[in-house]
Amino acid sequence: MTITPPPFTPSKLAAGLLAAASVLLACPAQAQGSAQLVDLINAYRASPRTCDGRRTAPLAPLAMDPALGRVAVTTGTLLEHAIEQAGYKVARAEAISVTGPPDARAAMAAIETPYCSTLLNPTFSEIGASRRGDSWQIVLAEPAPPPASNFLPDSETAGKAILDAVNDARAKARSCGTQRFPAARQVTWNGTLGDAALSHSRDMAAHRYFSHKGRDGQGAAERAVRAGYRWLRIGENIAAGQNSPAEVVAGWLSSPGHCANIMQGGFTEMGAAYAINQSRTGERIYWTQVFAAPR
Repeated sequence: MTITPPPFTPSKLAAGLLAAASVLLACPAQAQGSAQLVDLINAYRASPRTCDGRRTAPLAPLAMDPALGRVAVTTGTLLEHAIEQAGYKVARAEAISVTGPPDARAAMAAIETPYCSTLLNPTFSEIGASRRGDSWQIVLAEPAPPPASNFLPDSETAGKAILDAVNDARAKARSCGTQRFPAARQVTWNGTLGDAALSHSRDMAAHRYFSHKGRDGQGAAERAVRAGYRWLRIGENIAAGQNSPAEVVAGWLSSPGHCANIMQGGFTEMGAAYAINQSRTGERIYWTQVFAAPR
Protein backbone atom coordinates (compact mmCIF):
# COMPACT_ATOMS: atom_id res chain seq x y z
CA MET A 1 0.00 0.00 0.00
CA THR A 2 1.29 3.42 -0.93
CA ILE A 3 1.07 6.35 1.46
CA THR A 4 2.19 9.95 1.33
CA PRO A 5 2.83 11.12 4.91
CA PRO A 6 0.99 14.33 5.82
CA PRO A 7 3.06 17.32 6.87
CA PHE A 8 4.01 17.85 10.46
CA THR A 9 5.13 21.23 11.78
CA PRO A 10 6.88 21.27 15.16
CA SER A 11 7.01 24.32 17.35
CA LYS A 12 10.11 26.46 16.90
CA LEU A 13 12.03 28.54 19.42
CA ALA A 14 13.22 32.06 18.74
CA ALA A 15 16.48 31.32 20.47
CA GLY A 16 20.11 30.84 19.56
CA LEU A 17 23.48 30.42 21.20
CA LEU A 18 23.93 32.62 24.20
CA ALA A 19 27.07 33.24 26.21
CA ALA A 20 26.37 33.96 29.87
CA ALA A 21 27.55 33.16 33.34
CA SER A 22 26.24 29.99 34.99
CA VAL A 23 23.16 30.55 37.10
CA LEU A 24 23.24 28.81 40.46
CA LEU A 25 20.71 28.73 43.25
CA ALA A 26 20.41 32.25 44.60
CA CYS A 27 20.62 33.19 48.23
CA PRO A 28 17.57 34.98 49.72
CA ALA A 29 19.01 38.46 49.09
CA GLN A 30 19.75 37.55 45.48
CA ALA A 31 16.27 36.04 45.05
CA GLN A 32 14.78 39.25 46.41
CA GLY A 33 16.83 41.24 43.90
CA SER A 34 15.52 39.03 41.08
CA ALA A 35 11.92 39.62 42.18
CA GLN A 36 12.57 43.37 42.31
CA LEU A 37 13.93 43.27 38.78
CA VAL A 38 10.78 41.51 37.55
CA ASP A 39 8.67 44.20 39.25
CA LEU A 40 10.70 46.90 37.52
CA ILE A 41 10.29 45.17 34.14
CA ASN A 42 6.53 44.99 34.63
CA ALA A 43 6.41 48.68 35.61
CA TYR A 44 8.40 49.43 32.44
CA ARG A 45 5.88 47.48 30.32
CA ALA A 46 2.89 49.19 31.98
CA SER A 47 3.69 52.67 30.65
CA PRO A 48 3.75 53.84 27.00
CA ARG A 49 7.31 53.67 25.67
CA THR A 50 9.39 54.51 22.64
CA CYS A 51 11.46 51.57 21.43
CA ASP A 52 13.67 51.67 18.34
CA GLY A 53 11.88 54.84 17.26
CA ARG A 54 8.38 53.38 17.63
CA ARG A 55 5.77 54.24 20.24
CA THR A 56 4.41 51.22 22.11
CA ALA A 57 1.16 50.79 24.03
CA PRO A 58 1.06 49.65 27.67
CA LEU A 59 1.39 45.89 28.09
CA ALA A 60 0.04 43.41 30.61
CA PRO A 61 2.42 42.32 33.38
CA LEU A 62 4.51 39.22 32.94
CA ALA A 63 3.73 36.35 35.31
CA MET A 64 6.74 35.03 37.20
CA ASP A 65 7.40 31.35 36.63
CA PRO A 66 9.90 29.60 38.93
CA ALA A 67 11.07 27.26 36.16
CA LEU A 68 12.24 30.19 34.04
CA GLY A 69 14.21 31.44 37.03
CA ARG A 70 16.02 28.07 37.11
CA VAL A 71 17.14 28.22 33.48
CA ALA A 72 20.93 27.83 33.40
CA VAL A 73 22.58 29.20 30.27
CA THR A 74 26.34 28.78 29.93
CA THR A 75 28.75 29.54 27.10
CA GLY A 76 27.71 27.58 24.01
CA THR A 77 24.39 26.47 25.49
CA LEU A 78 21.25 26.53 23.38
CA LEU A 79 18.51 28.42 25.19
CA GLU A 80 16.00 25.86 23.95
CA HIS A 81 17.86 23.03 25.70
CA ALA A 82 18.39 25.02 28.89
CA ILE A 83 14.65 25.74 29.10
CA GLU A 84 13.84 22.05 28.53
CA GLN A 85 16.24 21.10 31.33
CA ALA A 86 14.42 23.50 33.64
CA GLY A 87 11.14 21.67 32.91
CA TYR A 88 9.36 24.50 31.10
CA LYS A 89 7.20 23.86 28.00
CA VAL A 90 7.86 26.78 25.69
CA ALA A 91 6.64 28.09 22.36
CA ARG A 92 9.09 31.01 22.14
CA ALA A 93 11.64 32.58 24.46
CA GLU A 94 14.47 35.09 24.66
CA ALA A 95 17.10 35.61 27.35
CA ILE A 96 18.95 38.71 28.52
CA SER A 97 22.19 38.53 30.50
CA VAL A 98 24.09 41.41 32.07
CA THR A 99 27.09 41.52 34.41
CA GLY A 100 28.09 44.43 36.64
CA PRO A 101 24.93 46.06 38.08
CA PRO A 102 25.01 45.95 41.90
CA ASP A 103 21.22 45.98 42.35
CA ALA A 104 17.92 45.55 40.51
CA ARG A 105 17.53 49.22 39.59
CA ALA A 106 20.99 49.33 38.08
CA ALA A 107 20.28 46.11 36.18
CA MET A 108 17.06 47.59 34.81
CA ALA A 109 18.86 50.74 33.74
CA ALA A 110 21.42 48.62 31.92
CA ILE A 111 18.90 46.61 29.89
CA GLU A 112 15.90 48.84 29.22
CA THR A 113 17.30 50.62 26.15
CA PRO A 114 19.37 47.94 24.36
CA TYR A 115 16.78 45.21 25.03
CA CYS A 116 13.58 47.27 24.76
CA SER A 117 12.20 45.17 21.88
CA THR A 118 12.51 42.02 23.99
CA LEU A 119 11.14 43.59 27.16
CA LEU A 120 8.21 45.08 25.25
CA ASN A 121 7.42 42.04 23.12
CA PRO A 122 3.64 41.48 23.52
CA THR A 123 3.85 37.76 22.74
CA PHE A 124 5.69 37.10 26.00
CA SER A 125 3.50 36.47 29.03
CA GLU A 126 5.84 34.83 31.55
CA ILE A 127 9.23 35.67 33.01
CA GLY A 128 11.94 34.33 35.26
CA ALA A 129 14.96 36.12 36.66
CA SER A 130 18.03 34.97 38.53
CA ARG A 131 21.12 36.58 40.00
CA ARG A 132 24.57 35.42 41.02
CA GLY A 133 26.58 38.21 42.54
CA ASP A 134 26.57 41.01 39.98
CA SER A 135 25.49 38.71 37.11
CA TRP A 136 21.79 38.85 36.15
CA GLN A 137 19.75 36.72 33.79
CA ILE A 138 16.18 37.31 32.61
CA VAL A 139 14.18 34.83 30.50
CA LEU A 140 10.95 36.01 28.85
CA ALA A 141 8.72 33.37 27.33
CA GLU A 142 5.52 32.48 25.60
CA PRO A 143 4.43 29.14 27.09
CA ALA A 144 3.53 26.28 24.79
CA PRO A 145 -0.21 25.79 24.35
CA PRO A 146 -1.83 22.78 26.02
CA PRO A 147 -1.13 19.60 24.05
CA ALA A 148 -3.78 18.69 21.49
CA SER A 149 -4.32 15.36 23.23
CA ASN A 150 -5.91 17.23 26.14
CA PHE A 151 -8.89 17.89 23.88
CA LEU A 152 -9.20 14.44 22.34
CA PRO A 153 -11.79 11.90 23.50
CA ASP A 154 -10.73 8.32 24.20
CA SER A 155 -9.41 6.39 21.22
CA GLU A 156 -12.61 4.45 20.44
CA THR A 157 -14.78 7.58 20.61
CA ALA A 158 -12.33 9.33 18.26
CA GLY A 159 -12.44 6.29 15.97
CA LYS A 160 -16.22 6.47 15.78
CA ALA A 161 -15.98 10.20 14.99
CA ILE A 162 -13.73 9.19 12.09
CA LEU A 163 -16.40 6.67 11.06
CA ASP A 164 -19.05 9.41 10.97
CA ALA A 165 -16.82 11.68 8.88
CA VAL A 166 -16.01 8.82 6.51
CA ASN A 167 -19.69 8.01 6.00
CA ASP A 168 -20.42 11.67 5.32
CA ALA A 169 -17.72 11.56 2.64
CA ARG A 170 -18.99 8.28 1.15
CA ALA A 171 -22.51 9.70 0.83
CA LYS A 172 -21.43 11.82 -2.16
CA ALA A 173 -19.66 11.01 -5.39
CA ARG A 174 -16.14 12.48 -5.47
CA SER A 175 -12.87 12.48 -7.34
CA CYS A 176 -9.77 11.10 -5.65
CA GLY A 177 -7.06 12.59 -7.81
CA THR A 178 -7.88 11.52 -11.37
CA GLN A 179 -10.12 8.64 -10.25
CA ARG A 180 -13.86 9.25 -9.98
CA PHE A 181 -15.87 7.36 -7.36
CA PRO A 182 -19.65 7.13 -7.07
CA ALA A 183 -21.33 7.50 -3.70
CA ALA A 184 -20.84 4.39 -1.58
CA ARG A 185 -22.95 2.78 1.09
CA GLN A 186 -22.06 3.41 4.70
CA VAL A 187 -19.47 1.35 6.51
CA THR A 188 -20.21 0.13 10.03
CA TRP A 189 -18.02 0.09 13.11
CA ASN A 190 -16.15 -3.11 13.88
CA GLY A 191 -14.44 -3.34 17.26
CA THR A 192 -11.97 -6.00 16.14
CA LEU A 193 -10.72 -3.75 13.34
CA GLY A 194 -10.57 -0.98 15.94
CA ASP A 195 -8.32 -3.19 18.07
CA ALA A 196 -6.05 -3.87 15.08
CA ALA A 197 -5.86 -0.14 14.36
CA LEU A 198 -5.07 0.65 17.98
CA SER A 199 -2.27 -1.91 18.17
CA HIS A 200 -0.57 -0.39 15.12
CA SER A 201 -1.00 3.21 16.32
CA ARG A 202 0.45 2.26 19.70
CA ASP A 203 3.43 0.53 18.11
CA MET A 204 4.19 3.49 15.83
CA ALA A 205 3.87 5.92 18.74
CA ALA A 206 5.96 3.86 21.14
CA HIS A 207 8.80 3.34 18.66
CA ARG A 208 8.48 6.59 16.68
CA TYR A 209 8.17 5.21 13.15
CA PHE A 210 5.61 5.73 10.39
CA SER A 211 4.85 2.81 8.11
CA HIS A 212 2.10 0.39 7.11
CA LYS A 213 4.52 -2.40 7.92
CA GLY A 214 5.04 -2.98 11.65
CA ARG A 215 8.38 -3.64 13.26
CA ASP A 216 7.53 -7.35 13.07
CA GLY A 217 7.21 -7.09 9.29
CA GLN A 218 3.45 -7.58 9.31
CA GLY A 219 0.92 -5.35 7.57
CA ALA A 220 -2.74 -4.51 8.03
CA ALA A 221 -3.92 -7.92 6.80
CA GLU A 222 -1.84 -9.85 9.33
CA ARG A 223 -2.76 -7.48 12.16
CA ALA A 224 -6.47 -7.94 11.46
CA VAL A 225 -6.13 -11.73 11.47
CA ARG A 226 -4.12 -11.58 14.69
CA ALA A 227 -6.91 -9.52 16.26
CA GLY A 228 -9.44 -12.18 15.23
CA TYR A 229 -10.94 -10.76 12.01
CA ARG A 230 -11.43 -12.97 8.93
CA TRP A 231 -11.41 -10.68 5.92
CA LEU A 232 -12.29 -10.90 2.24
CA ARG A 233 -10.69 -7.57 1.38
CA ILE A 234 -8.84 -5.08 3.54
CA GLY A 235 -7.24 -1.62 3.35
CA GLU A 236 -5.52 0.79 5.71
CA ASN A 237 -4.85 4.51 6.06
CA ILE A 238 -2.33 5.94 8.50
CA ALA A 239 -1.39 9.49 9.45
CA ALA A 240 0.67 11.35 12.03
CA GLY A 241 0.61 14.84 13.43
CA GLN A 242 -3.07 15.72 13.03
CA ASN A 243 -4.85 16.93 16.16
CA SER A 244 -8.45 15.75 15.69
CA PRO A 245 -10.61 13.19 13.85
CA ALA A 246 -11.90 15.93 11.52
CA GLU A 247 -8.36 17.03 10.68
CA VAL A 248 -7.10 13.54 9.94
CA VAL A 249 -10.07 12.65 7.71
CA ALA A 250 -9.67 15.94 5.81
CA GLY A 251 -6.02 15.06 5.23
CA TRP A 252 -6.87 11.60 3.94
CA LEU A 253 -9.54 12.96 1.60
CA SER A 254 -7.03 15.40 0.09
CA SER A 255 -4.66 12.53 -0.77
CA PRO A 256 -5.73 10.40 -3.78
CA GLY A 257 -4.64 7.04 -2.37
CA HIS A 258 -6.17 7.58 1.07
CA CYS A 259 -9.31 9.03 -0.50
CA ALA A 260 -9.66 5.94 -2.72
CA ASN A 261 -9.64 3.72 0.36
CA ILE A 262 -12.35 5.85 1.96
CA MET A 263 -14.53 5.72 -1.17
CA GLN A 264 -13.97 2.02 -1.96
CA GLY A 265 -17.44 0.52 -2.31
CA GLY A 266 -16.24 -2.99 -1.53
CA PHE A 267 -15.49 -2.13 2.09
CA THR A 268 -18.35 -2.61 4.54
CA GLU A 269 -16.70 -2.27 7.98
CA MET A 270 -14.15 0.00 9.60
CA GLY A 271 -12.16 0.51 12.78
CA ALA A 272 -9.88 3.41 13.70
CA ALA A 273 -7.76 4.52 16.63
CA TYR A 274 -4.97 6.84 17.72
CA ALA A 275 -2.00 6.70 20.08
CA ILE A 276 0.34 9.41 21.30
CA ASN A 277 4.10 9.64 21.48
CA GLN A 278 5.02 12.10 24.23
CA SER A 279 8.50 13.54 24.55
CA ARG A 280 10.11 16.37 26.46
CA THR A 281 9.76 18.66 23.46
CA GLY A 282 6.17 17.83 22.56
CA GLU A 283 3.91 15.09 21.34
CA ARG A 284 2.86 13.46 18.10
CA ILE A 285 -0.45 11.69 17.51
CA TYR A 286 -0.45 8.58 15.31
CA TRP A 287 -3.67 7.52 13.55
CA THR A 288 -4.64 4.21 11.95
CA GLN A 289 -7.83 3.43 10.00
CA VAL A 290 -8.61 -0.12 8.84
CA PHE A 291 -11.31 -0.89 6.23
CA ALA A 292 -12.47 -4.41 5.46
CA ALA A 293 -15.18 -6.70 4.19
CA PRO A 294 -15.61 -9.92 6.21
CA ARG A 295 -15.18 -13.37 4.73
